[in-house]
Amino acid sequence: MSKYEPLQTFLKSQGRDYIPMRFADIERVLNGKLPPSKSRRAWWSNNFRNNVMTKEWLSARSETESVDVVGEKLVFRRVRKARSRSGSSNGSPTSPRPRHRCFGFMKGMIKVQEGFDVTQPFSDEPWDQGYLGEDRLK
Repeated sequence: MSKYEPLQTFLKSQGRDYIPMRFADIERVLNGKLPPSKSRRAWWSNNFRNNVMTKEWLSARSETESVDVVGEKLVFRRVRKARSRSGSSNGSPTSPRPRHRCFGFMKGMIKVQEGFDVTQPFSDEPWDQGYLGEDRLK
């Protein structure tokens, strides 16, 4: 049994679509403390790869919204139909989206010379001039 499984059980038992909770309420349901990463908004994202607790609320067919990390509160919203792998609403909420067949096809093909700054422009033209040299700031 996962440390966060009581949250799934709690969310499934709720008869409403919106379940507002404080972080302290979640800790009471879990009978334990949330990790320090609770103070980062990204930790509460609905990406099933995010963390173990995310999988629990998604398995309960709920998603987070209105996350307020400063005020330590959020809302769990019931999802009537879970998202499928293709992004439509009829599959498992925790199934990954397949990557396009071209994803990563250039991996290992490009080498960046040591010391080269890839964030710098490739030409000597000033940024305020367009492709043909016209001044776009006038």
